[in-house]
Amino acid sequence: MLKPISLLPLAVLAFVPASVYAQSFPAKPLRMVIGFPAGSSSDVVGRLVAQKMSEGLGQQVVFENRPGAGGNIGAEFIAKSAADGYSLLYANTGLAVAVSAYDRLGYDAVRDLTPVGQAVAGPHLLIVNPALPVQSVKDLIALAKAKPRGYNVASSGNGNSDHFAYELFRSITGAEMVHVPYKGGGQASVDVIAGQMAAYFSGMAAGLPLVRGGKVKGLAVTTAQRSQIAPDIPTMIEAGVPGYEHVLWNAVLAPASTPKVVVGRLDAELAKAVNAPELRERFATLGVEPASKNAEQMTAYLKAEIEKYGKIVRAIGLKIE
Repeated sequence: MLKPISLLPLAVLAFVPASVYAQSFPAKPLRMVIGFPAGSSSDVVGRLVAQKMSEGLGQQVVFENRPGAGGNIGAEFIAKSAADGYSLLYANTGLAVAVSAYDRLGYDAVRDLTPVGQAVAGPHLLIVNPALPVQSVKDLIALAKAKPRGYNVASSGNGNSDHFAYELFRSITGAEMVHVPYKGGGQASVDVIAGQMAAYFSGMAAGLPLVRGGKVKGLAVTTAQRSQIAPDIPTMIEAGVPGYEHVLWNAVLAPASTPKVVVGRLDAELAKAVNAPELRERFATLGVEPASKNAEQMTAYLKAEIEKYGKIVRAIGLKIE
């Protein structure tokens, strides 16, 4: 008799209308997981987003790093979490790349996750060690071709967005460097400064301050248009790499089957957060802009990005164990 009685509250909850649940949501702190270490570009921006969302939700959004496997450890953790709105994923473009780049994933990005909305978008920034004898992208290409695999290029991990930025660069230019994956962008940047790495496709949030501080050289941004915050830095296309375009976007996702009314509430708070004047100003200094695609738009966009990067991954033969 004890077992049925103990399950009764759960059974009653199953019949609580979604609208009633949404009215009481959130009743406790939320957890937002990122699959990258502290100090990465997405981490820097994500913490700002989480803090601002906390204000609107009236509950703390605890930002948690679960790095590894190109962000997939964090993504899998959230994909397998309770679909109650209290567990969220802060992801970037690498989520779309991973679908085709990895042989085996413990989750399905489309089936097991549901987008809450897009947060920001911006370019990667190609940075190089200041002592490297190059002043432009063309110089770097010539240097790499003169000594194939003689220089190291860092990434924040296999299959991450910055890794793909290099692979796309390599496929178009034929400039072969040795790819060295790190467990996050912070240490990758440090080693570019120290000279252990020749180059790195950094996020703007982490890379631009290093360029402005003279610690690295910034050669180009990866978007088709120049960054408004760094208009002096050319695009990869302008720098001599035809057809090159790679956007770093950040988005918030929840486990699949999270109630739509809860996703809607989170979507609204995300849009309010990223468009808050103080955050827009802060984003500008980090080289990103509010994107605020809503849940429906981000769902379609994620599927399109998976298809887009899948074609390129197959074309360049990129496969990660």
